[in-house]
Amino acid sequence: MHAASNFMMRYSLFSAVCALFAFLQSAHAQTPASGFSRLPSGTEYRLFRKDAAGRYQPRTLAPTDAPYATRAGQVLTVFMEFRTGRDSVLMKSRQMQPIPQPVPLPAQPVPGGMEEALGLLLPGDSAAFRFPADSLFAKTFRQPVPPFIRKSGNTMVVLASAQELFPMSEMPARAEKMKAQLAEQAQRQAVAQTAKDAAQIEAYLKKNKLVAKKTAGGTYYIITRPGKGALPQKGQTVRVLYRGTVLATGKEFDSSAKHGNEPIAFALGAGRVIAGWDQGIAMLTAGSKAVLLIPSPLAYGPRGAGADIPANAVLRFEVELVDFK
Repeated sequence: MHAASNFMMRYSLFSAVCALFAFLQSAHAQTPASGFSRLPSGTEYRLFRKDAAGRYQPRTLAPTDAPYATRAGQVLTVFMEFRTGRDSVLMKSRQMQPIPQPVPLPAQPVPGGMEEALGLLLPGDSAAFRFPADSLFAKTFRQPVPPFIRKSGNTMVVLASAQELFPMSEMPARAEKMKAQLAEQAQRQAVAQTAKDAAQIEAYLKKNKLVAKKTAGGTYYIITRPGKGALPQKGQTVRVLYRGTVLATGKEFDSSAKHGNEPIAFALGAGRVIAGWDQGIAMLTAGSKAVLLIPSPLAYGPRGAGADIPANAVLRFEVELVDFK
């Protein structure tokens, strides 16, 4: 199975505070001359800070601000949201992980990179940044600009909200704490999402008058053509033909037909594919055809996969276990 690529999934980046979105959206529409300031590197920025009434007010860089040199070598935690130049939201990952991203502040930030922009912020500040996409991808992500970004104006907009500034020496302990918090949160979300997905799958089965079996791990499967012989064992190489769709919409996102109708081969139970596949394929004998209905925590979860698999999508696969060895 070929997971749709999603460049943003490679980076642990987080969204800006939701209450600030509407305010900064109007700021995004302004030209540099009418609202944004510009760094020599070309990055444009607007800074904000809450007033006593809790409203965001523009903030200018002042001579009294602590110089960047006093913060270099420390870690700034930030929430961020990424948008295209035409204001299409690419990622609101605070919805998935409500813990700010730690960003080490280097002694000499790369001009035009993310750290240079975030280095303007003090804890409590919020900001809107506009980057030339070529510069941001080359200097921060270190990869080519995706075509859809170029088609959207070749500009990237980042909304950021700075939370804390702390010494680098605290990072290991904080990282362990963050890891535990994220694991606990992910488990809670998975339990809730599994119940929701189960209701969707049961409704689908009832509507289509289907009877499914369920693996111990939670994958539903319907054998439409029995095969022969023994079941494949963990570690054996299986070869599978497939067609994958999103259960809610019926939209196909991938299939063997798109790849020369060649079976995909993988070691069963080795985590090379989504968990729902490892579970479902293990229930088939050679030559079997089946339908797998996979709850989202056993598929791509809250991240989704590319443009075709949304977050928390239940997936339906028509599969054929060609053989295994």
